[in-house]
Amino acid sequence: MNRLSDALTRIYYRLVEAYGPQHWWPAGSVLEVMVGAVLTQSTNWQGVEKAITNLNENGLLSLGKLHHISVEELAEFIKPAGYFNLKARRLKNLIGMVAEAYGGDLEAMEQMETAQLRRELLSVNGVGPETADSILLYAFHRPIFVVDTYTYRVTSRHGLIEDEVNYQALQDMFMQHLPSDVDMFNEYHALLVRVGKLHCRRKPYCQDCPLEPLLPRPLHEALW
Repeated sequence: MNRLSDALTRIYYRLVEAYGPQHWWPAGSVLEVMVGAVLTQSTNWQGVEKAITNLNENGLLSLGKLHHISVEELAEFIKPAGYFNLKARRLKNLIGMVAEAYGGDLEAMEQMETAQLRRELLSVNGVGPETADSILLYAFHRPIFVVDTYTYRVTSRHGLIEDEVNYQALQDMFMQHLPSDVDMFNEYHALLVRVGKLHCRRKPYCQDCPLEPLLPRPLHEALW
């Protein structure tokens, strides 16, 4: 095991020991994960849950209903998720791609090879790498690592990356130095979000952080 593999594995198992299973993604269907992946952009999950509940209670959580509802009407139902006008357009773009490319058949979509499916998701206006990869991992159970702000913070503060590393390079680091395991990638991303919210904030709060003992000494001294 090389240095990066060892470091990433240590971080993972310390987080597992500290926090246990995170039970992500909290959704009941492939479509619900896809909707949630768009709605969770730049907001907290509580607001997304309220928006999805609104869609469910009004019988709108189906590809057909979401495809035919207007952007303006959709925006009203997803208000709790914030940026609702923008997210309504983005969600309609995603649903439109599924309708046009797959005839609204999520099972047909699920049969696609991962690289092609990722390209198609990224071709949708408003779907970036994090959203696309969340859909791939949590909806279609593909072994692809989701990178977010917390991933950058933890790996940067532990001296594993340079500050200017891009999304793809950081994702490659995880995928090349860890087993290609859907369950592990699922848990790892969720655990990084957990430790990020509690400790690896914009201004770090290292006290009682399960990863604090793993900090390289110069970085440890700088953060403390």
